[in-house]
Amino acid sequence: MSLLADKASGSALANPPPSPGAALKSRPPQYEARAKSVIFLYMDGGPSQVDTFDPKPLLQKESGQPFKMKMEPTQFNDNGLTLGSPWEFRRHGTSGMPISELFPHVAQSADDLCVIRSMTSKFSEHTNANYFLHTGLGLSGRPSMGAWFGYGLGSVNQNLPGFVVLNGGLVPPGGLENFGSGFLPAAFQGSIFKPAAQPVANIQPGEARPELQVNKLKLIRQLDAGVLERVGHADQVEAAIANYELAFRMQSAVPELMNLQGESEVTRKLYGLESDYAPTRTFGMECLVARRLVERGVRFIELTCPNVGADRWDQHGNLREGHTNNARAVDQPIGALLKDLRARGLLDSTLVVWAGEFGRTPFAQGRNGRDHNPFGFSIWLAGGGVRGGMTYGATDEYGYKAVENKVEIHDLHATMLHLLGMDHSRLTVRFSGRDMRLTDVFGEVVHEILA
Repeated sequence: MSLLADKASGSALANPPPSPGAALKSRPPQYEARAKSVIFLYMDGGPSQVDTFDPKPLLQKESGQPFKMKMEPTQFNDNGLTLGSPWEFRRHGTSGMPISELFPHVAQSADDLCVIRSMTSKFSEHTNANYFLHTGLGLSGRPSMGAWFGYGLGSVNQNLPGFVVLNGGLVPPGGLENFGSGFLPAAFQGSIFKPAAQPVANIQPGEARPELQVNKLKLIRQLDAGVLERVGHADQVEAAIANYELAFRMQSAVPELMNLQGESEVTRKLYGLESDYAPTRTFGMECLVARRLVERGVRFIELTCPNVGADRWDQHGNLREGHTNNARAVDQPIGALLKDLRARGLLDSTLVVWAGEFGRTPFAQGRNGRDHNPFGFSIWLAGGGVRGGMTYGATDEYGYKAVENKVEIHDLHATMLHLLGMDHSRLTVRFSGRDMRLTDVFGEVVHEILA
């Protein structure tokens, strides 16, 4: 039985979807939730697992030799020799978790991390893999996971969207459909914010006096309501009503959100807002705003990567420079976010997820790059009911393919929904003759990683 259903489907279920005016209102979970919000740290391009969270001694030993496993077809088929990691791994925390020297700040929170080393994807091309990671299907048109979370639970704060995307400068391949609402009501799509002086486009008052704007919005609502009376349920019109009203409320909420005068100098330095590296400042602002959004009850926040002058984490060549620059941009801000959430008592109720769309090959592309690898890669989760200081699953001795406790994207989505109190098999909406869900007909909660 569905938790929610689209009115347009003619469903007779007891819990119809919220009306436009109530689209973002907080709704109770299906059962006791461990987390209230999600911060999704999207590492665009595919970080290399063997250079970040999955050390492989044999890979180091045989670096420069012909690769001894069968090579699957790769994106560019310019396969070279076995390529060891240029970075050392060190053990951190009481758990002794091995983490690459790329992440000295994140490593300070090693005991909060649950690293999944056996993540897999069905796609090795960026656009399809991005759609799969974000929506559970490797094609465009499905609702983003952020839209599903908002649809199921709403938002505590009626003055901000329930699904916010903090755009650091790089929109993923596949474009804005990664953040779309698909067949869910349009009010649940991601709202794009920028970590800048004017973070949201087109919400500034357009009238000289407030009462003029209020009267204009009232007239627009009356006209839209008249259309609805004539044509019945129309998602586009209802979404327009909801968006106009939300934009009006955001005119005061967004400036307050972005006003950092109340943040201490210590906090600003912690997040890297005074770093001499511009991408660190950009991502630091994203992470700090993400914490502030969590404090204000926003349900799902996604952060995209800043532009470091290279191609995201997608290092087909010059691995050392590319991964160094990307890690330099995100490491200090993420480390600060984890520390800050814990210090404020927010980490237990906030699920933080760090993931790219796939990993990279343990053998070289050309001489000094790595190609795409969906067969086994690493992500991590922290807070929100996840066991910290542990690794789950394993890849083979070269870090190529998952060989123990394989985890699929649908499993990740099911686990995230579970932690926020939702059964992924019951969060459905009737569309095109069937009950659709984020996990399609797949997905298992990974109970072993739960606290």
